[in-house]
Amino acid sequence: MAKYVEKIIELKNVTKIFDNDAVVEDVSLSVTAGDFVTILGPSGCGKTTILRMLGGFETTTSGQILLEGQDVTSIPPYKRNINTVFQKYALFPHLNVFNNIAYGLKLKRLPTDDGKGRLLSIAEINDKVNSALKLVNLEGYAERDIDSLSGGQQQRVAIARAIVNEPKVLLLDEPLGALDLKMRKEMQIELRRIHKELNTTFIYVTHDQEEAMTMSDTVVVMRDGIVQQVGTPKQIYDEPKNAYVADFIGESNIIGGTMKQDNLVRFFNHDFKCVDKNFDKNEPVDIVIRPEDINIVPTAKAQITAVVQSIIFKGTFYDITAIIEGYQLSIKSTKPYAVDEKIGLSIEPEGIHIMEKEYLINEIKTTVTGENTIAIAGADIEFNNIDPRHNIGAKVIAQIEFGKVELTDDEENGLFGGNVSGIIYKGTHYQVKVWLDDNKTALIVDTPFEWDDNDRVGVKIQPHDIKVAKHEKTNK
Repeated sequence: MAKYVEKIIELKNVTKIFDNDAVVEDVSLSVTAGDFVTILGPSGCGKTTILRMLGGFETTTSGQILLEGQDVTSIPPYKRNINTVFQKYALFPHLNVFNNIAYGLKLKRLPTDDGKGRLLSIAEINDKVNSALKLVNLEGYAERDIDSLSGGQQQRVAIARAIVNEPKVLLLDEPLGALDLKMRKEMQIELRRIHKELNTTFIYVTHDQEEAMTMSDTVVVMRDGIVQQVGTPKQIYDEPKNAYVADFIGESNIIGGTMKQDNLVRFFNHDFKCVDKNFDKNEPVDIVIRPEDINIVPTAKAQITAVVQSIIFKGTFYDITAIIEGYQLSIKSTKPYAVDEKIGLSIEPEGIHIMEKEYLINEIKTTVTGENTIAIAGADIEFNNIDPRHNIGAKVIAQIEFGKVELTDDEENGLFGGNVSGIIYKGTHYQVKVWLDDNKTALIVDTPFEWDDNDRVGVKIQPHDIKVAKHEKTNK
């Protein structure tokens, strides 16, 4: 068995910029040899770009990529011991299954003492192709035409073609995206089996949370080109680092609260014991509670009470939505309850996960451009809190509360246009990030409306809701 170094791949401060837009920003990541690593995130988060840079199909704008300690940042794809399985398979339709798999082997040269290398013999190619066919459960399919295969069978051929060259690392770019649900679940099991048999490092890209949690040793969660969290599926699920990860991975109740002191947090007008500490006293925090961690108890023994709004039977449990202080709380229960029924709720300390708030207020570094205007995203925007120190040209920070930004589907009706990214449901409202059209300015917005990733919106802000609260000294 081959002996691997512990870190087979390292990304060091890798950034990729397209058209002045950082699609991958300062990513550092280590991959342990033999691991199944999944890069998870929504469309446009940069995950496929990372994969393409690893494979050598894209160059980095800055940073380094190491393979077994060797800098391969500028090495072309064919000189990297890395193979890729693409979403669209990229099989040759004019070749049968055997010749698709054998294609790379016929070009491969083995080292020789004279340094010239030699091609593989027909017998060696036959042995390797037949071993690959056996591994992907396609024995007997060698002479079949590609067009005669199902989507799942074509996917297996693509995997066999990638592994037959015995790469150190196998990259898989959303390889199950074109399959139906039943076939996708079967291929998840097959990929995990193949990974264990090969002991090759797999780096897998997907937007499907279930795939990531089911298949991976390590999950890398990304948003807007930035790594949010790296950990095992259990770590990501049980201890999300921020509200975005909590919302993206599984079902979550994300609640705003206050950390009273170590091991004590307040939300829903009640103090709860928790296992978290080292927060500032009375620090605003985000609280994550998974639906299965909320216990329904007699109201006399409850910490808090709520009213059942809806209940849906899901086969092994009831999915309950309950209302408390206007907040929609998701609960999983093995027993049914009636709509409008008052229920008691109890939460154990281990079921309460405390996170620092990622943002408290929108802050934009900008410049005063007129008597009562500042520059935001290339436009002069009015503000009302006039201060004699706000001289034209002064460097200032504009502050805007999340709830003071309004989104409209009519771009012409806004001060700016932008794209929605990263929607988080917080029980009473949605919190979204909107990237303005300068591709540099992002606003966090609390909105009652549900938007989709990449929705085009207009952004409206009233002048009296822009506070120029902080001044920066400039060197002259």
